[in-house]
Amino acid sequence: MHRFTPYSPQALVRLIGARCLERPSRLRVAIDGPPAGNPRSLADRTAQWLRENGRPAAVVDLEDFQLPASQRLETGRDDPDSYEFRWFDYAALGREVLDPLAPEAGASSSWLPRLYDVRTDRAVRVARKQAQPGLVLLVSGPMLLGRWLDFDLTVLLSMDEPVLKRRTPIPAQFTVPVLARYQDELVQVPDILVRYNHPDRPAVAVEDESSEGP
Repeated sequence: MHRFTPYSPQALVRLIGARCLERPSRLRVAIDGPPAGNPRSLADRTAQWLRENGRPAAVVDLEDFQLPASQRLETGRDDPDSYEFRWFDYAALGREVLDPLAPEAGASSSWLPRLYDVRTDRAVRVARKQAQPGLVLLVSGPMLLGRWLDFDLTVLLSMDEPVLKRRTPIPAQFTVPVLARYQDELVQVPDILVRYNHPDRPAVAVEDESSEGP
């Protein structure tokens, strides 16, 4: 069982950053959260903290790895199944970003910071980046866990369904049941589980050693 301990936003950044500093090798970190929780903001602030503490860090946003509109919207603009399975190019994220940073990839590997511009509905031409020694790469976005993606540290920002509904724009309301079900059915246990109903007042799950097992 777990209990949740209140954290300030700054303390949450320090917690994630400190977990990264425990490992000197390159790290692939998932900041998994619904758009309503703005996981990119947490990833950016953590990357900044790491750089201030002497560790190279970069952020990749899953929004820059969407599939073309012809695939995303093939069954309509508000199809929940499409959002869950055909919205983001998780395969490209693994192939172009995570796999090149694997421990066995070698020091000369490079990774792709962006793949697609959803505004123009076209692939972007950006230079690949050299994988620096000790680089911490934080990937932000929804539904990152429970797939075949390889991460070295995982953070899940969990939001209750009523909060998701309240914080999600009307055109994107069709995504709320998908995101809520994803959280409820996720089998993979994140390294850091955060109750994120109030991003200005997060709470982090810790093992409740006083509770008895079944």
